This record gives sequence, C-alpha cells and structure tokens, in this order.
Amino acid sequence: MNLVLTGSSSGIGRALAARLLARGHHVGGLARSDQSDFAAQHARNFRAARCDVANWPDVARAAAEIAAAWPHVDGLITCAGLQGEIGRAVTADPANWSATVRANLDGTFFALRAFDAQLARAPRRAKIVCFSGGGATKPRANFSAYGVAKTAIVRLVETVAEEEKARALDINALAPGAINTRLTDEVLALGAGVVGAAEFAAAQKQKSSGETAPLEKALDCVEWLLSPASDGISGRLISAPWDPWPTLGAHTAELAATDIFALRRITPGERGKIWD
Repeated sequence: MNLVLTGSSSGIGRALAARLLARGHHVGGLARSDQSDFAAQHARNFRAARCDVANWPDVARAAAEIAAAWPHVDGLITCAGLQGEIGRAVTADPANWSATVRANLDGTFFALRAFDAQLARAPRRAKIVCFSGGGATKPRANFSAYGVAKTAIVRLVETVAEEEKARALDINALAPGAINTRLTDEVLALGAGVVGAAEFAAAQKQKSSGETAPLEKALDCVEWLLSPASDGISGRLISAPWDPWPTLGAHTAELAATDIFALRRITPGERGKIWD
C-alpha cells in the first residue's frame, strides 16, 4: 500500500514507519525533523518530506510532492503531535496554549484535507487513522490544551465519517495507551510541581517498566485499522490496549447502529436515575 504518515521522525511515528516498511508498504513520512538518514536506509520505499503539519502551505506542498510520485494514497495515519503548554489552564500562556491546539488539531485536519483527493483515487477501500488519547475521554489536569485537541480530533473523525459515509472510506481515531516516548521524558523533566503528582508518578512508573508490549499493541492496532479486516468500521475511537479490536470485524453492522466507541453525553436516565 501507499501510506502517508505524519510524525514519522520519532516516537510512535518512527516505530510505525519501520513496521510498515518491514511489511513492504511504501511510506511517505512527514515531519519537522530531518529524516535523511532513515530515508537513506529505506531508499526504495520511504519518501521523506520536511513539513510542519500545523502549517497549511507546508502540508499542501508535501501532498503535491507525493501526488507527483504516487498515483494514489491507500491510507493516511496522523501521528504527529506535541504536549505543548502544560500547567493549570487558568495560568497557561495564551499563545502557547493556542499553538498546542493548532499543532495537534490543525495538524490532523490539514493532513486530512491535503490528502483527500489522493485517498479518493485508492483502488481499494481507503483508510485513515488519527491518533487521539491523552485526555480525550476524561479530564486530564494540567494538560488542557493537549486534551482539548485530542478530544476535538475524535469529533473531527466522527464528523468526517458521517459526511463521507457514502464513500469507500474508513476513518477512525486511535488511543495508543501509555507508551514511553519523548512525551514521557517531558513530563519527568517538568516535575510534579508542574504536571501534577499523579501524572508524574504515572510517568515514573511507565519509564521504569521498560515494557515494549504497549507499543507493539498500538502498532498492531494501526495495521488492523489499515487492513480489510476493519472494513466498514468508521467514526470510532479505538483503544489499542483495552478494546477487543481484533474481533470487531464480526460486529460491523452492530457498531454502525450504535454509539459504542464514541464520545457522547450521558443523561441521568441512562444511569437509572430520574431527576426532576
């Protein structure tokens, strides 16, 4: 497959690029950092594009370059993101807070917008996987900008799935789970006084465990979402470590008729309560 991946220079994005290349896919990797060494190692199948995904002209240029090289794109994975402004929302730097939202949310939208035409030319059912998590399903104290952006990504995914449901296209959000990346290191470097005692303790535990299973499970889930096994599943937020995603293909029709794995408002009646 021809796959576009944002955030391919480090962390989960780099691990995902390596996994997809090992499977024989062609990968177009968008990142702000230089990727020339990685590109040299995978000269046949990896196309590097230096690009700030929060800058529309950059993304449009990268899409044009890939369109000139490939007849179509089969899948898009938006993995680029940053934690940005951390601390209490009411004391946050306004410019940094806004920039954090822009990097995560605009960075996702710009990629969807820029590669839509190439996805529409895919000879098979096209796939989009947008990374969410990080506070999308519950409040995450001291990470308001990041959490707000990740929540908005889920609603963007749901909206695009509804708008494009007549197309041969599946778009889903992915919560990868707690994985050791530079984001973990950032939390530890800032300390409990900034990120909060609970976040700091969780990062310490995560860093000391050294487990690779969470990362492998996230990569496996991305591959499943890109595969025909997930055909017809769209507009959902899938948790790589917690949801039974390998078996969801047997419940496609049921999922389409419900709001399972979606963000929704809960009313008192749904909790067995009657409030006048």
